[in-house]
Amino acid sequence: MAYSKNDIVQVTIEDIGVTGEGIGKIDGYTLFVKDTVIGDVVEVKIMKAKKNYGYARLMNIITPSKDRVTPECNIARQCGGCQLQAMSYAAQLKYKQKLVSDNLQRIGGLTEGVDYEMCDILGMDTPFRYRNKAQYPVGEDKDGNIIMGFYAGHTHSIIPCDDCLLGDENNSVILTAVKQWMKDYRVRAYNENIHKGTLRHILIRTGFHTDEIMVCLVTKKMLRKEAADGLVRVIERLNSGSSASDNISSGSDNNTSNNSGRKLNIASLVVNINKEDTNVILGRECVTLYGRPYIEDYIGDIKFQISPLSFFQVNPKQTEVLYNKALEFANLTGNEAVWDLYCGIGTISLFLAKNAGMVYGVEIVPQAIEDAKNNAGINGIDNAEFFVGKAEEVVTAFYESRKADDGTGHNMTRPDVIVVDPPRKGCDEKLLDTIVTMSPQRVVYVSCDSATLARDLKVLSERGYKIVKVQPVDQFANTVHVETVVLLSQLKQKPDDYINVTIEFDDMDITSA
Repeated sequence: MAYSKNDIVQVTIEDIGVTGEGIGKIDGYTLFVKDTVIGDVVEVKIMKAKKNYGYARLMNIITPSKDRVTPECNIARQCGGCQLQAMSYAAQLKYKQKLVSDNLQRIGGLTEGVDYEMCDILGMDTPFRYRNKAQYPVGEDKDGNIIMGFYAGHTHSIIPCDDCLLGDENNSVILTAVKQWMKDYRVRAYNENIHKGTLRHILIRTGFHTDEIMVCLVTKKMLRKEAADGLVRVIERLNSGSSASDNISSGSDNNTSNNSGRKLNIASLVVNINKEDTNVILGRECVTLYGRPYIEDYIGDIKFQISPLSFFQVNPKQTEVLYNKALEFANLTGNEAVWDLYCGIGTISLFLAKNAGMVYGVEIVPQAIEDAKNNAGINGIDNAEFFVGKAEEVVTAFYESRKADDGTGHNMTRPDVIVVDPPRKGCDEKLLDTIVTMSPQRVVYVSCDSATLARDLKVLSERGYKIVKVQPVDQFANTVHVETVVLLSQLKQKPDDYINVTIEFDDMDITSA
């Protein structure tokens, strides 16, 4: 049966798509429906109809799924951030584990329980207030009022929100204070359509172990001196727990204060200047107005300095769970040579260094390597070395130079363990070739996308590595994203080492002793 735009139909949701939309079928016709949960029976309106599938809007829930819950956030349907908030957390974990298993089977041809051991997903104690970083776009509504919040899904329309339940509860206090400061000093929000205005985004980073807060204002140009000085006073007042408003402009309501009942610990106030007319959030220039140009936080007992431009895992508690699992899989005794490819600012490298003989990190972004070296220094770690470049080139050149220096190699002819933590697109094909060539005993693969993970595991499993364990970790509750840690072990005999022999039994005497 053919369906058309504006048709209203009833459908049962059977699965969840990669971006969080529910999937249901009627007479073989597939519908994608946002804001639905597996098991929902719903009435929907088809908004876009293709030949074999369509996209529909949820109109009415006829029979709710047993896994459906009322979202904690009142803008959950409007905001593009939490795709799964209407699903119970237990059901979210079950869905994510199945997603990993299904992708490994469908893309990698790898069967759970046959080709590898699947470990139960490691979930969070509570699925809210786990993010240490929040980025709020700033704009104006149709009446010219300042709005801060998040973009609606697949748009750049700002949904006003001053307290995201995934972020730290102090964020709302800071946003309220900055909004009043904008009014007091007549600082206009940036309009990306006409490229006018000043304040583009507010970035807030929080050290969950140190309680240090960074407030970073992303602007089109540097703030006027009086506005910058006023902003510093706002931060000082937030830290003291007193009123955050200078109340210098006519019409100021003089109501902006720190009503949280506690003093904040804002250790860094930075202006990041982004002059480009693009959607990229951060520019390259940072000006520190108050405190340090960074905050500090820990993963385990490793201290990190975090600037506005630093990449740092947004869920520190689950990151520690993730890295402990990577450490367990690496099975280090204190003598191994470990390579951390796609090392970023050295988070995994430094976490592993205390148990390894030597750790080498490779990252193509020069600033990230500078951060990694600095983080090694502040922790007194001297058995970690970092390189800028493409991993497949750096690793190969490193071992070729060692062989050139000393033909015996002194146990430096290959790494013992390679750890990879690639971006969502997975490992470069040449990097997979390098891993196989370097022939480490173990590979620990940390993935943020189980689809590209499955693709890469298929390659490695065909080229001499056994997939031993697969461990999903939920770092992003209420979203469709899931992290996975995989242990691969080198086979004693690679597939290429086997010789195929055809034996014709008719030509043999198999009865003789």
